[in-house]
Amino acid sequence: MQYPNMQLHYKKTGEGIPFIILHGLFGSGDNWMSFARMLSEKGYAVYQVDLRNHGRSPHAAQHSFKLMSDDVFELIKTNNLEDVILLGHSMGGKAAMQLAIDHKECLSALIVIDIATYYYPVKQDEILKGLLSLDLEQVKTRDEAEQQLGVHVKDLSSRQFLLKNLYRKENGQFGWRFNLPVLNKEIENIGQAIEGLSADLQVLFVRGSNSNYIDPERFDECRKIFPKAELITIENAGHWVHADQPQAMLDAVMEFVSR
Repeated sequence: MQYPNMQLHYKKTGEGIPFIILHGLFGSGDNWMSFARMLSEKGYAVYQVDLRNHGRSPHAAQHSFKLMSDDVFELIKTNNLEDVILLGHSMGGKAAMQLAIDHKECLSALIVIDIATYYYPVKQDEILKGLLSLDLEQVKTRDEAEQQLGVHVKDLSSRQFLLKNLYRKENGQFGWRFNLPVLNKEIENIGQAIEGLSADLQVLFVRGSNSNYIDPERFDECRKIFPKAELITIENAGHWVHADQPQAMLDAVMEFVSR
């Protein structure tokens, strides 16, 4: 069955060469505001995209990398963008890889942050338990939401990241920006491997030295799909490389795209 593409919400910063950023699971384009500003000062028009079922983009009953790829391609066509530099982090990195396979003609380069092409088992069990345990019709304050979420999500920075998605609806009750029921239902799809071939594209994979998402010993698996791929490691960075070491990541990105 074919599903229609959706008009994704995005924020544009700066003018120049088009540079699209795709966020990770439970995130939004706003997570990349500071990095987008740094890029815009280098002469790029940066599009911070909210992927489907996230942020202020529409919710839908389906969630897959193929659909996310088609959604972003629709954004590229609608804005008449050419020679796009595409950057994706985690889930957004896999969506970016899928787009590079499906529509590589519209890209000039691909940057993948702390995710590889291969299958990942579900790592978000406790996060999903915590999110699903909250009865937002009964939660009255953000502090109360954080306390309840903390039963399952012990890490403070992870709780704060998730709670950025909490907002007040018109009726005064809290709601999530992301589509929690669908993401919970489709969580296995978010771990699936990327398949295909995009032989001509220049691709940079970036891993954080403190993260285990990309195994350097398995990087040849990525080169089966992206033969020109290279891997670099940013020291003293975890999975959120752009937040842990923004200048080091900016330097790596600038060196790559300026070749």
